Amino acid sequence: MAGAAQQEVPLRVAERGEEEGKEEEGDELSDSGIYENLEWWGCRHTLCLMGLLGTATAYTIRTSLSMAIVAMVGIRAPNHTMAANTSAQDGDVCPIPEDFDASPRQGLEGEFDWDERKQGLILGSFFYGYASSNFLGGRAAEYLGGRLVYGLGISISALLTFITPFCARWAMEVLVVLRIVEGFAQGVMFPAINTMLATWTSPVERGKFTTFVHTGIQLGNIASLSLSGVLCSSGFLGGWPAVFYVFGALGLVWGVFWLLLVHDRPETHPRISPSELRHLRACKNKVKSDVLVPIPWREIAKSPPFWAIFLMNWASSYGLYTLMAGLPTYLRNIQHFKMSSSGLVSAAPYLSMWIVSIVWSVILDRLAARKVMSVKTVRRVSTAFASYGQTAFLLCLCLVECNHALVIGLLCAAVGASGTLFAGYNSSHQDIAPNLAGSLKGVTNTFGSVAGVVAPAVTGYVTQGNQTIGAWRVVFIVTAITYFVMCTTYLFLMTDKVQPWNEPEKKTTNNGDRK
Repeated sequence: MAGAAQQEVPLRVAERGEEEGKEEEGDELSDSGIYENLEWWGCRHTLCLMGLLGTATAYTIRTSLSMAIVAMVGIRAPNHTMAANTSAQDGDVCPIPEDFDASPRQGLEGEFDWDERKQGLILGSFFYGYASSNFLGGRAAEYLGGRLVYGLGISISALLTFITPFCARWAMEVLVVLRIVEGFAQGVMFPAINTMLATWTSPVERGKFTTFVHTGIQLGNIASLSLSGVLCSSGFLGGWPAVFYVFGALGLVWGVFWLLLVHDRPETHPRISPSELRHLRACKNKVKSDVLVPIPWREIAKSPPFWAIFLMNWASSYGLYTLMAGLPTYLRNIQHFKMSSSGLVSAAPYLSMWIVSIVWSVILDRLAARKVMSVKTVRRVSTAFASYGQTAFLLCLCLVECNHALVIGLLCAAVGASGTLFAGYNSSHQDIAPNLAGSLKGVTNTFGSVAGVVAPAVTGYVTQGNQTIGAWRVVFIVTAITYFVMCTTYLFLMTDKVQPWNEPEKKTTNNGDRK
């Protein structure tokens, strides 16, 4: 397959040489805009909507265990109240409210005897599989198309979600294996959708569409954290098992509609309008072509813009997974929110992030379209606002201690600020190499997803037998420092220009002719 693709390269290069002038003219058209001739809703909008719903579905599956595990293991009531009350005088543990439901009493709560380290292993196991399939997913999407890879990845993980309660009751080791396989299925998701966004979006629209698709992360977290708490506290389908049954079913339904409505390329879409197709062809040298480009590993390894994205992706992933996996436990064990309400409270920061993401992307998209801000400035400002904002808010969180209102406010501000990242570094893969956007996302997300293993492990290590304000303060400070250092590096090294290694290598014959 690679050989066939490489045989096409000389022909494509020749075509590009002949049409270079037309492509440059097309860029001008795309930048100054043929938008007024476009319908208000096109096939790229349908792709964006289904991508958003797919990402939301995947995150309900991914994060549901973070909430359900609180009900599955319960709260160790013996000595908990005594320890909290005696330590409250030192200010290291928040006092327990009189109406706090400290004893496991509803449904199957407290069914499993897993300490903090075992919980960290279970929560982190997903990312062992997730990290191993990111690059495979990106390259498979470039070979087979992002539609099939993205759709199957989420649908398979939804199917596996159904048997999570059975595996958990069988043995903890079986649950760990299932989560690894589930992670492997979802690992292809972002590289595959990145390939499709690089195919279907112009540079000016890219930040907006990438943001909309990635806001599914927040919607998934909101749905998972808010509904999971309610389901766990109810008797519906046995309590916590209902979390996996409900979200698994929704994932399978989404998979059917995705395969029916979405296509890999504009040229092959049966329902695309002529004006939308012209719009995408007008900027074709800045979107993904239909040629499979061999991966230029040496050039990528020497590319400062790639390393800028790589490091920023690690920081973003570490912060996301720290809060995503640890927030329900922090609110339950430290701030002492009730099981029935902690899910809703945990969802509030992600609602803030969703609102910020949408508003920010729309504003900057308009500014970039009118050339008030360059694409490079949009990427820099968006990344800096998110990273430095989260650094400040997490450090402030270390000083608040037991003021519930301020804790929730700062968590909403910290997580909300990260919503601007999608118009920032998250769009940079497509900027610097649209033909390799899936593979690049696969590489950066592979190492970024290692943070999904490291973050819960670090949190579990720091808080093991030490559920105190001081322990969680360490967790927040480490996350803040990571954001600050990696963001500063990104701002110095990044660019929005397409890199030379994005194009197939131009070969010359002995006569000096290119082919």
